[in-house]
Amino acid sequence: MSVECYPITVLPHISQLYRDYLGMADSAPQSPVRQWYGSEPFAGRWMQAPPPDSSKIDAARLADLLESQAADFGAGDAARANIARLRAGARAVVTGQQVVLFGGPLLTLLKAATAVSRAHQATAATGVPHVPVFWMATEDHDLAEVDQVALLTKTTVEELHAGLKVARAVPVGGVVPGPELALILDRAAELLEYAPIADWLRECYLPQQNGSAPSLALAFGRLMARIFATQGLIIMDAASRGFHSLGASTLRYAIEHADELHTALADRSKELLDRGYHAQVLVADNSSLLFLLDETTGERAALRRITANGENGEPQWKAGSKIYTTADLLAILEAAPERLSPNALLRPIFQDTLLPTTAYIGGPAEIAYFAQSAVLYQAILGRITPVLPRLSATLIEPAIAAVMEKDEVQLPDAFTTAEALAQRLGARAMPIEGKRKLAAAGNALEHEIETAVSYLSGMDESLGRSARVSGSKMLYQMNRLRRMAATYELQKDASLRKHAEAITLNVFPNGHPQERVLAGVWFLARYSEGLIDRIVTVANNQCPGHVVIRL
Repeated sequence: MSVECYPITVLPHISQLYRDYLGMADSAPQSPVRQWYGSEPFAGRWMQAPPPDSSKIDAARLADLLESQAADFGAGDAARANIARLRAGARAVVTGQQVVLFGGPLLTLLKAATAVSRAHQATAATGVPHVPVFWMATEDHDLAEVDQVALLTKTTVEELHAGLKVARAVPVGGVVPGPELALILDRAAELLEYAPIADWLRECYLPQQNGSAPSLALAFGRLMARIFATQGLIIMDAASRGFHSLGASTLRYAIEHADELHTALADRSKELLDRGYHAQVLVADNSSLLFLLDETTGERAALRRITANGENGEPQWKAGSKIYTTADLLAILEAAPERLSPNALLRPIFQDTLLPTTAYIGGPAEIAYFAQSAVLYQAILGRITPVLPRLSATLIEPAIAAVMEKDEVQLPDAFTTAEALAQRLGARAMPIEGKRKLAAAGNALEHEIETAVSYLSGMDESLGRSARVSGSKMLYQMNRLRRMAATYELQKDASLRKHAEAITLNVFPNGHPQERVLAGVWFLARYSEGLIDRIVTVANNQCPGHVVIRL
C-alpha cells in the first residue's frame, strides 16, 4: 500500500475557514484562527494544551454506563480494557458520527481510525493513557439523512434506502427498522459479493434468535464495535438518562445563562462574517442551544426563547406549541434529563462534560462549527478542547490505479465528470503534430483578437465592446474544434471513455469525494484483512491535506 499527500485544496467546496485552520502554524500569533481554536492541530502541539479537569469527571459512573453499553454492543476485550483505563483516570480522544445505515460512508471509518491513531500518539508522547471513543449522534432527528447507504456496481453508484418512517421528528437512534430491512440486506450482500462483512450486517441489523429487532443505534454500535474490536474503540450512545444526568451541569448552564451565551454566539458569528468567513450555524434572535423531547409523543423540538416574560417575570421558552418557564425546564432537567439535548454548537461541550477529552477528531464542517463553539467552551468549561482534522483519504484499488497510471491521470484530474475526463484523455491521445497545430492556431487567434479589440477600443468604446463579444465567439468555436478533435480520438479508442467512467465512478462518485459517498463496508468487503490497521497507520503520518491510499 502506497500513500500520497495532496493539499486539501484538491477537494472541492472546502471552506476558507477550514483552509486557514489547517494552515494555522503559518499564521500570526494573534490571528483570529489561533484564538478561535486554541492550539495548532499538527506537530503534537495539541498535546501541550491544558488537560481536561478530571476532578469534574465522574469516571466511575461513566465507566459503569459504558460497560453496560459494551455488553449490548458485543464489545471485545480491547474496548473493555479501555473502559477500565477510563475508570482509572485515562483521558479520551473522541470522534463521532450519525448512526447512518450500515455504518455510513467511508469517512466514518476514517474518523474512528484517526481517533485510534491520536490516542496511541498521545499515550506515547505524554505517558498518560489515552483511549479512543466514538460518540454516536443518536439524538438527531433527521431520519432521511441516516436512511441511506451507497454501494458500487460495475457501472453506477447504487443507493439503498430502508424506507424508514416515523410519525414525528423523534431521535433517530431509537428508530427500529421494519421487516423490509431484510430485503435491503439481501441486495447489500449481493453488492458486497457475500463477503464476511455482509454476514456482520445481518447479525447486527436483524433480530437475533428469539430477540426483538435492534434500533438504528444498537445496530450501528454493534457494527462499529465489531469492525474496531482489535483497536479497542469505545462506542458510546449518550442519549440515556444516565449520561444526561452526568452532563446536567452543562444543560443547566445553557438554560440559566441563555441570554449571555446567545449574545456571545451572535458576536462570534458577526466576527466570522466581518473577517470574510461564514457562520456554520445560524444564531437566530430567539434560538437557544437546546432541544426538548415531548413527554407524550417523544417528538424532538427546538427550544426557542420568547421575548415576553411570564407572570412572575421569568423568561419563557417554547417547544412546538407548548410554553415553558425556566423553572419548568430546570424541573425537567432534574426529573428526566434525557428529555433535554444539546444542539450542534453545544454538543461538543456536553460531550466534554461527560468525558475527559484531550482532543476531538472532526471533519471540515465540524471543525468550522468549533470557531463558534469556542465561546461556549470558554464560558462553560473554561477551556477550549483542541479539535483535530480526521484523516481525509481516497482509496484506490489496484485495477483503478493501473488505469490511472496508464492514462497518466493524477488524483486532481479525476475530480471532475466522466465526460470532462474523457475529453482530456482524448485530447492527450491526439498525435503530437495535431496538438501543435491546434495550439498554434489557438494562440495566434487569441493574439490577433486582442490586437483587434485594443485597436477598435481606441477608435470607439462601444466598437471595442462589440469586438470583444465577437472575439469571444471565435474563441468558443476554436475550443469547440479542440473538443471535436478530442471526440474523434475517443471514437477511435473507445477504451478511453470507459477508463474515464471507471476512474470517476470510483474516485469521484456522483460528483463528490469518495469518502463522503461510498460506504465503508464496501471497502471492508474487498479488503477486510488488515484494512483498518492500515488506515490507522496512514493516519499516523498526519498529512495536513488529502491522502491517496493505493490498496
